[in-house]
Amino acid sequence: MNFLRGVMGGPSAGPQPSGADTIQKLCDRVASSTLLDDRRDAVRALKSLSKKYRLEVGIQAMEHLIHVLQTDRSDSEIIGYALDTLYNVISNDLEEEEQDDSEEENSAKQVDDLGSQFTEIFIKQQENVTLLLTLVEEFDFHVRWPGVKLLTSLLKQQGPQVQQIILVSPMGVSRLMDLLADSREVIRNDGVLLLQQLTKSNAAIQKIVAFENAFERLLDIITEEGNSDGGIVVEDCLLLLQNLLKNNNSNQNFFKEGSYIQRMKPWFEVGDDNCGWSAQKVTNLHLMLQLVRVLVSPTNPPGATSSCQKAMFHCGLLQQLCTILMATGVPADILTETINTVSEVIRGCQTNQDYFASVNAPSNPPRPAIVVLLMSMVNERQPFVLRCAVLYCFQCFLYKNQKGQGEIVSTLLPSTIDATGNSVSAGQLLCGGLFSTDSLSNWCAAVALAHALQENATLKEQLLRVQLATSIGNPPVSLLQQCTNILSQGDKIDRRGSKVQTRVGLLMLLCTWLSNCSIAVTHFLHNPANVPFLTGQIAENLGEEEQLVQGLCALLLGISIYYNDNSLENYRKEKLKQLIEKRIGRENFIEKLGFISKHELYSRAAQKPQPSFSSPDHMMFDHEFTKLVKELEGVISKAIYKSSEEDKKEEEVKKTLEQHDNIVTHYKKVIREQDQELEELKQRINTLTSQNEQLQATVTQQVSQIQQHKDQYNLLKVQLGKDTQHHNSHSDTFQMNGIQTEEVSKLKEELEEWKNKHELLQGQLREKDSVIEKLNSSQLEMGTTEQSSQTIKSAGLEHNSELQKELEMLRSQIQLQAAEISKLQMENQKLQVMNAAADPALGDSGATAATSSELEARLEQEIKELKSEVKALSEEKESLKQHLDSSSSTVAILQDEKSKLQREVAESKKEQDDLLVLLADQDQKISALKIKLKDLGVPVEDEDDIESGDQGDEDEDGDEDEQD
Repeated sequence: MNFLRGVMGGPSAGPQPSGADTIQKLCDRVASSTLLDDRRDAVRALKSLSKKYRLEVGIQAMEHLIHVLQTDRSDSEIIGYALDTLYNVISNDLEEEEQDDSEEENSAKQVDDLGSQFTEIFIKQQENVTLLLTLVEEFDFHVRWPGVKLLTSLLKQQGPQVQQIILVSPMGVSRLMDLLADSREVIRNDGVLLLQQLTKSNAAIQKIVAFENAFERLLDIITEEGNSDGGIVVEDCLLLLQNLLKNNNSNQNFFKEGSYIQRMKPWFEVGDDNCGWSAQKVTNLHLMLQLVRVLVSPTNPPGATSSCQKAMFHCGLLQQLCTILMATGVPADILTETINTVSEVIRGCQTNQDYFASVNAPSNPPRPAIVVLLMSMVNERQPFVLRCAVLYCFQCFLYKNQKGQGEIVSTLLPSTIDATGNSVSAGQLLCGGLFSTDSLSNWCAAVALAHALQENATLKEQLLRVQLATSIGNPPVSLLQQCTNILSQGDKIDRRGSKVQTRVGLLMLLCTWLSNCSIAVTHFLHNPANVPFLTGQIAENLGEEEQLVQGLCALLLGISIYYNDNSLENYRKEKLKQLIEKRIGRENFIEKLGFISKHELYSRAAQKPQPSFSSPDHMMFDHEFTKLVKELEGVISKAIYKSSEEDKKEEEVKKTLEQHDNIVTHYKKVIREQDQELEELKQRINTLTSQNEQLQATVTQQVSQIQQHKDQYNLLKVQLGKDTQHHNSHSDTFQMNGIQTEEVSKLKEELEEWKNKHELLQGQLREKDSVIEKLNSSQLEMGTTEQSSQTIKSAGLEHNSELQKELEMLRSQIQLQAAEISKLQMENQKLQVMNAAADPALGDSGATAATSSELEARLEQEIKELKSEVKALSEEKESLKQHLDSSSSTVAILQDEKSKLQREVAESKKEQDDLLVLLADQDQKISALKIKLKDLGVPVEDEDDIESGDQGDEDEDGDEDEQD
């Protein structure tokens, strides 16, 4: 103990040992002491020295500390000291906190290297990490908490290596997931930090953690902590959720299918009073919005994004976001991120876009949310990031939304403009921004209007009708003319901001407007000043800033050539190409055209749809416009070098292809109609089949009922026979009162009735035989029909065979009845003989007379009951026979209808085969023409592209029908 007092700074005689010597002695004591108390005190001393003498303790004591972890696991105190010491040696957090600002830059690299080197030494033996995972499982706080901190530090220093060791360790990730269920908040919160480091950039571990019920536990923690009003624990949970979901399609799908999106809605419930938000709440809400964006990011697979968008609409999450969007007092950065989040939730989803179009701002009078956002976009006093977010929201609203595009353009058309001027429309705001003196407003309005025309030739033509009143007394000019006028004035107008930015925005709008719209190209070329302006801009040798404008002017002139329908004599394709050859030169024109795709800002804009710029000066290109440039740059270059003869041939081939496409479209339509007819016929067949099955079930039920009645009849007949025998045993009593003669007469009457019934049944049997013969003869005549009718007739034959079986049963029943009749006749004869023998013996005692009277009454009652039952059975049998006859006639009618339907199906199949033959001929012609086009150097789309184009056209037609 004197040694320890010296180490810990107690009074001692002689010179004090150095730190390295002290650490060496402590390490020797840890290694050699046999008493656990001595080793514990030595490890505690090493812990106290490890912060100041980090390097020395790490070098000399690490091996001994690891040995303590392996051998002294029964003592939690020494294990806790050892883990804390290793954490102090490996972690860089402690030294970073102690460093001054002046020393931070110089020593940061050394600190990182030191922690990384010690981590590498520790994980060199994978058993050390496995041992640490085992210690983390211990419930003792003094063991578990330091173990969690040490493992977190190891992951920070050597993440991929430690991740791989944990991944291959049995139940390694599952052990760490138990930390989230720890009742001690310190361990639970540090467990969240550990899982953050564990899940970084490792999809395999992310999947395991997700399937270990991480989403449920993390969302529970966020709810317990108060959602967005919670502390830093909520922030840590949200960061972990982002790690699990970002760029991990499997986890995103699991999150959606687990109905966890619905649990995100309470996060965004804000009150009316939004003043005084804490910094932590702003951070939490910002991360929550980012988590929503992770699920609907444009970089995700389209199917996954679409399903998440629909789920967010159905659970009310989109509605909650729109409430924040229109609320007052929301911090600017939260409002900006909310706009970006709403943008991606509605992007490409028609249902969400329609809902967003219906959202109104809480103003008097109410205004659409789109109009309010556009007012912010064209207001130069608004923050730059907010204006970019509004532009992105408008782009996402119009993405694949022809209905929304039509609504925006309609606000510019003369017939829909509000003459009273009481309300401002989206079109008026865009025009105001397009012609303002703020270059950033010009650019944003031009890009927004270009998105309203994206891939919509109809709206491009309608926008040509827009007329603008420039000043009082002057005639109105078209929107297209006003854009070209501003473009040609250039630097003459005093603008705030980049002078190039306005021209770039207008040129992008014009290129989008004229592409794939020959009528717009004709209107553009009709102004005689436009072509000379473009050629003059391209031919000049300007500075580096103006090269971008030159490239866009070359693109616009190339579009005017490529989509020119030669309706203007002075601006035909050939004349425009000659003009380029004389004033610019083809090589120079192609070089200027290439300035666009080589520009650095073009490459940045092409990366992702969201406009993200560091400053307004860098706001030059739009993401969708980069796609248009990539599509047109090659075809324009080829079009410039083509001769007039090649152009003519190309036009002829295009016309021929259009004709063939029209024919193919027509036949496709015919085939589609025939397919619909076939589906209807199939449905009718299915309906008739189900009806037939129901009738057959009814017949089967009736047959079973008949069998039940037969069984009852046989039972009654057996009972009647027993009663007859019983009566015969008492015949001497009956003979006394002369009742036997009356009974004989009654039996004779019954015999007559049975004979009549027998004759009726034989007549019915003959009728059934004739029906069967007719069916057999008709079956032989129709034996040469096609396969479908054969199946129906075979069903008819089966039904006939069933009828024959039933008739056989009726025959057997008649035979039984005949046998019973003969039996009754024999009994009658016996009764007559017995009656003749009993006549002389009349007149016995009074007691015998009383007994015979009782028996007589009983016999009469039983005979009446039997007769009534026989009569009821016969009536029921007649009704069942009528049901059978009606069902057989219904089956015959259904057979006729089936045969007719089968003939119609065969005829439609024959017509379809003829159409397929015609289509095959057309495909051969088209392939021959495509080969000719390829020989001429014209780009030809493949069949898959044509089919996808056809499908896109069909989708567009469907959307236009919905608009109508």
